[in-house]
Amino acid sequence: MRFLVLILAMVASAAAESHRFRLEQAAEVVADLELSSPGSDWGAEGREAAVATLRLDGAYCGSVMLYAGEKPFRYQVFLGPLGAGQHTLEIERDAKHSAAGSGLKVLSVELRHVRRGDPYYPVLAHAPALYARPDTVGKFTDVPLLMYCEREEEEGQPLLRYTAVYSNEDGGTSTRALVARWGRTTDIDYVVKVWLDAQGHARRATYQGRDHKELPFEGLRKGARPVLGVSTDNNMVSPETRSAIRYQLAPVAVHLANRSREQVMDQHPFTYRVMAQELQREGKLRPFGTLDGENISDPRHYLFFEFQASNRQAGVAVRVRRRGEEVWWSSHLGRMDYAVSRSGWARTGVELPPGTRPEQIAEIGLECLVVRPERERWPHSGACLIESVSRAFFLEADYRPGPGLWSLPGASMVIPTGVMRRFELNAK
Repeated sequence: MRFLVLILAMVASAAAESHRFRLEQAAEVVADLELSSPGSDWGAEGREAAVATLRLDGAYCGSVMLYAGEKPFRYQVFLGPLGAGQHTLEIERDAKHSAAGSGLKVLSVELRHVRRGDPYYPVLAHAPALYARPDTVGKFTDVPLLMYCEREEEEGQPLLRYTAVYSNEDGGTSTRALVARWGRTTDIDYVVKVWLDAQGHARRATYQGRDHKELPFEGLRKGARPVLGVSTDNNMVSPETRSAIRYQLAPVAVHLANRSREQVMDQHPFTYRVMAQELQREGKLRPFGTLDGENISDPRHYLFFEFQASNRQAGVAVRVRRRGEEVWWSSHLGRMDYAVSRSGWARTGVELPPGTRPEQIAEIGLECLVVRPERERWPHSGACLIESVSRAFFLEADYRPGPGLWSLPGASMVIPTGVMRRFELNAK
């Protein structure tokens, strides 16, 4: 990957900023845009964010949602495969779809050109272009914050799996259940899989459609990349869906063989802040210790756990006791269906009194609960194999994940249903 010294010319006007650049050779191009949105606050109705419209050589090439607000932030988008020669990138505030109280300020533009032979080239070249769900346009909800790509292999052939992290989901799992089962209220869903041949060309592709069905992709492509649109309230996609906003997020290459998907959020902690601000704006937060439908407490009140488990007709719940107290706080809130019943790496969260510090945690319990498969009878028993607990952490004041306070690497313990294993933490 090479960095292109960009700004040969810059023409600023009230309507747009124009950046002219030249490529000596054809390449895939990523634009690193340092932008701010004066007056914006993702958590405040009426001034959530500005939307920037990008035009390349006069044609629309995507939009950028400035969810980071007034603070300068680097947004990374792909411009697509470009030929050698002169090009012009224009950046303009989208007056129709921006919040009324949100401005746009372009601080810097840096281009990266990626050529064949670069390890990142196939990841970038096959990344999906993603249209916003039509009913979210102008609503500042369920926005894709991040696209990441995992390199896998199937029958000796390379496979690229692209997954989006959305700020929330308006349908599907309730807010309380999201924290209990997933340890977050963002939505993380795979968008498309692309199988490659020996030359790096797409052999075939599938996408995640309505009801989480994996379907063959036979839709429009821009160059090598599939073009899709978010089509359901829980962020499934369709080749037919279109809207006024298209996101072209430059994917982050990740390796998650031994961690949960939420690790990507840890590496990009702005996702937690945007998540919390959207909860606040949409009225999904409640005071600690109260009940209010599916609403939750401030995410900074939760102790989050990441663990690896294999479950048989069972689900894992986590309990926490603070020093000097006899009360145990639980992740599943007394509901069997809120236990983590899937196998593999997972996260959950336990709500604790505001201001709880790591040194106040006295004991942690791992509990195994019987879980009834959908539309089947209750099983008599089951078991949870806890293979590892990688970390437990709080979000700090700025929503960044704090230091780990407890772990059980390589635990390999079997907990029968109806049993809880206790672990004492030493006071510091």
